Amino acid sequence: MPVVAVEGRPRTWAAHTPSSTYVLSAEEDGRVVQWYWGPRLPAAAVAEVAGDRVSGRFASGFRPDDDLVELLPVDGGRRWGVPSLQAVYEGGVRSVELTFDSAELTAGRLDLVLLDPEYGLRVVLHLRVHDDSDVIERWVTATATTGPVRLLRLDSGSWPVPESADPVYLGVAGDWALETQPHRGPLPVGETTFTSRTGTTSHTANPWIMIGDAGEEHGRVYGVALAWSGSWRLTAQRRAEGEVAVTAGFGHDGLAWDLAPGESLETPPALGLVTDGGYGAAGRAWHDYARRHVLPHPREVRPVLYNSWEATWFDVTEDGQLDLARRAAELGVELFVVDDGWFGGRVDDRRGLGDWWPNPERFPDGMGRLFDEVRKLGMRAGLWVEPEMVNPDSDLYRAHPDWVLHWPGRRRDTARNQLVLNYARPEVREWALGWLDRLAGDYRLDYFKWDMNRSFTQAGPDDLLWIEHTRGVYAIMDELGARHPGLRIESCSGGGGRIDFGMLRRTDVVWTSDNTDALERQRIQQGYSHLYPAGAMSCWVTDSPNPITGRRVPLRYRFHVAMAGALGVGGNLGEWSAGELAEAAAHIAAYKEIRPVVQHGRLYRLGGRPGAERSAVQYVHEDRVVVLAYNPFTDRRQAPWRLRLAGLEPEARYRDGDGRVWHGTTLMEHGLAVPSWWASGDDYRSDLVVLTREP
Repeated sequence: MPVVAVEGRPRTWAAHTPSSTYVLSAEEDGRVVQWYWGPRLPAAAVAEVAGDRVSGRFASGFRPDDDLVELLPVDGGRRWGVPSLQAVYEGGVRSVELTFDSAELTAGRLDLVLLDPEYGLRVVLHLRVHDDSDVIERWVTATATTGPVRLLRLDSGSWPVPESADPVYLGVAGDWALETQPHRGPLPVGETTFTSRTGTTSHTANPWIMIGDAGEEHGRVYGVALAWSGSWRLTAQRRAEGEVAVTAGFGHDGLAWDLAPGESLETPPALGLVTDGGYGAAGRAWHDYARRHVLPHPREVRPVLYNSWEATWFDVTEDGQLDLARRAAELGVELFVVDDGWFGGRVDDRRGLGDWWPNPERFPDGMGRLFDEVRKLGMRAGLWVEPEMVNPDSDLYRAHPDWVLHWPGRRRDTARNQLVLNYARPEVREWALGWLDRLAGDYRLDYFKWDMNRSFTQAGPDDLLWIEHTRGVYAIMDELGARHPGLRIESCSGGGGRIDFGMLRRTDVVWTSDNTDALERQRIQQGYSHLYPAGAMSCWVTDSPNPITGRRVPLRYRFHVAMAGALGVGGNLGEWSAGELAEAAAHIAAYKEIRPVVQHGRLYRLGGRPGAERSAVQYVHEDRVVVLAYNPFTDRRQAPWRLRLAGLEPEARYRDGDGRVWHGTTLMEHGLAVPSWWASGDDYRSDLVVLTREP
């Protein structure tokens, strides 16, 4: 059984995953503490670690009582670290004192009930494991029982990280068009916080951290991730004596959630993972977890997509879209998506958001003819929407100005000329579901690109809306999926502003960044790959020079970068030469051959810094191996000259595209001479290598 009670230790449990063990107990003083988190222990050894705390450390009245080993450190008692739970009771009492009440144990789940009987707070710590994943899921439910409770903080839990001499952290941070930039360094003594105060996951940080002192394919790594798409906070604490813990949860700074008797608040999952295989093995474990327990349609292969945005911008017409659709179909595209500019009075970004009907001047008879033609061309049909936004210059806003986030008597600041609709309001959610349902049904749509181009500001007096807005988005996506089983959704938020396990549970792909510059995309995609799978990463080939950076990059290199995920095309095909169109068609055909390997395979990051020097990504799936190798600057002639592969069967033999056969050991230890790695001449050299394991 994945979760078991430990013999000889009262109120102690062990959660086993295929490769790890997690041991915890409920102590007599009401604390729930972690005793062990590491490689899997045999059953006979579990009791040895339970209760084995280091004794004889220097004691002081200025030190906390081991609060960093708690699964939910509260604001109360002798604790001076970052609290995972803060509450205010009647009379302004802020000290929380929990006692253990009961435990419910099933095969893969443990629920521990804690009570603060004096003031009527009930807290349940939930833990769940799966027999095919090393990821452990934890979350919390808080309930007011006999009196009102104001919650100032309710994290999904704290994860004590076993001590090491010099812990190193890895995370990602960035900005719009520079999302998921990897950041790595010594974890300093004190508190290191990643957070979003935007109402969404954000471009500036992503809710995960890895801690260890590891390389790409060796060394122990502990990872913690939060499955949430709104504002959040993740704090890693390191004490001077060596203790480390990570607490993570949803919510917005400075807010409170009032619970009346009988009301509850449940947190999103905080996920934990440990591996001895370095950052590479950690990433592959997260990818497996996403495919097995998160993504709604993980076994599908993502179609090759064409999106019209960078070809037309707001100049969307029926004839123009049909011309692009015909050109896209000739390339082998399988899904055609009409982007912004098709609805209401939308001719620029200053008007029309909220008026979700076809622009009568551009589509006088609706969009049925366009999508019928798209399907006749052998493609599926998709549409861009931005359901959470409204322009002040729109029929919707003129009819319902109270629907937006606002404070009474205060100005309503716009960003990108738009305001945010309040999805905490049932009538707003009902309105959004209604027109989304009609569009999907009337036009038999296969795909929504769900965009969100505005952070929250002036959100109004209801503190809970910071949570309920995100839950409202989740609810609408869930209901659309139930009503339209063939509908697939892409998550976009000005690029990569809403990528997380909460959103991936409801969407099939995420738009990684508005920055489609192949060179800069390599680093963005590398940071993304530490947690999220390639099959959910939407990657476009767009025009050169790039519309954001102005950089000129050859079409071959642009395609090879985009082929590292779910391939899409977003350039103005009407301006591509006959040679470029023929080359694009060949790349798309090649991608269709390898996409099961890319989208479903085990990922290995090879070589140096992506976009800065020679690098490669490798995928292994069943009997095939795919390598995408890059050499952006060929005047840098430093070693290595051979690419050493990874994750192969040492004794197996692999045949390359030229018919040569190699032992797995040879490819991993001696390496493969990839032309782009040793060629001199022009910059931006790249190669696609496919190997097949011999029977």
